[in-house]
Amino acid sequence: MSAGRGRAGSGAGAPAGPAVGIIGGSGLYELPGLTDVRWRRLRTPFGAPSDAYCVGRLDGRPVVFLARHGRGHRLAPSEVNFRANIWGLKALGVEWVISVSAVGSMRETIHPLDVVVPDQFVDATRRRASSFFGEGIVAHVGMADPVCPDLATALEKAARQAGATVHRGGTYLCIEGPQFSTRAESRIYRSWGVDVIGMTNMPEAKLAREAELCYATLALVTDYDVWHEAHAAVSVEAVVANLRRNVELARTILRRVVPLVALPRTCPCPSLLRHAVITAPRAFPPATRRKLELLIGRYFPKDRMASRGRRSTGGARG
Repeated sequence: MSAGRGRAGSGAGAPAGPAVGIIGGSGLYELPGLTDVRWRRLRTPFGAPSDAYCVGRLDGRPVVFLARHGRGHRLAPSEVNFRANIWGLKALGVEWVISVSAVGSMRETIHPLDVVVPDQFVDATRRRASSFFGEGIVAHVGMADPVCPDLATALEKAARQAGATVHRGGTYLCIEGPQFSTRAESRIYRSWGVDVIGMTNMPEAKLAREAELCYATLALVTDYDVWHEAHAAVSVEAVVANLRRNVELARTILRRVVPLVALPRTCPCPSLLRHAVITAPRAFPPATRRKLELLIGRYFPKDRMASRGRRSTGGARG
C-alpha cells in the first residue's frame, strides 16, 4: 500500500482504464476486497476533498473509493466539499459514480433495511455550492433525468443478486441537515410525493452531471423519519443500528455491481456538456478557462482558442 499527493487534473496516480467510483456514506468508510491499493490525496481547484482516495482494483476492474464524510465521520453534510470530491474522481479517471447513502423512508411500502435505487431528486439544501461553473463561464446542464439508467440497472441487478429487497425508482429528497426533520416538515415532505429522505445526494448528483459522470445511488433505508405513528422517531441510535446491519449488504452489492458496469458507455452521460456551455469562447476569462480544463478542454481545445484569439486581434488598429 502506498500513498501520494498530487494536483487533480494531472492524471498522476489514476488507474489504468476507466474506473468505477464509489462514494461511501455513513457507516461505509472503506471497501474491503480491493487489490493493488494506493491512497491518493489530491488538491483540486475547489479545495480539498473529504479524504484521500483509495485507488485499487476489484475483480480486475479499476475502482476509486472515497469516504464522503471522511474516515472517522469527521464532516457534517453541510461541510462536505462536494465539488472537490467529484472533481477528484473525474481527475482519477472515474466514469461511473455509485453513491452509497443512508436514508429515511417516506412511504409505508419502503421498510427499514430495504434498498432503494432512486431515479429523481429534490434539492432542499440551502448552503451548498452546486456548480463548477461561474466566474465568467456559464453552463446549464440538463437535470430532467439525473440518474444514469444503465448504471441504475446494474445496481438494481447487483442488489437483487445479493438478496436485498429492492425498490427501483423513486424520489430522493435532500435536506440540509444536520438535524433530522420536525414532524410538521416530515408531513409536508410526504405530501410532495417523495420516497426517501437524506442529506447528501445534492448537489452531488448535479456535479456528477456537470462532470459527465454516470451517477446512481444505492440508498440504504434505516428508519421511517418521524412521520410514522407506529414507529419511534428517527434517532442516531436507530440509524447506526440499522447501518451496521446494512453495511455488509452494501459491500456485497458493491462487489457484485462493479463487474456488471458495461464498457463502453452508451448512455448520454459522456457528452452532457457538449451543448451546455453558452458563454462565447472568446469571452472566456483565461483563469476560469484554465481552472475548468478538466471539464471543458475537449470541447474548447487550447490550440483552437489560441488561434481564435490571434484571428480576432491580428488586424486591430488604434
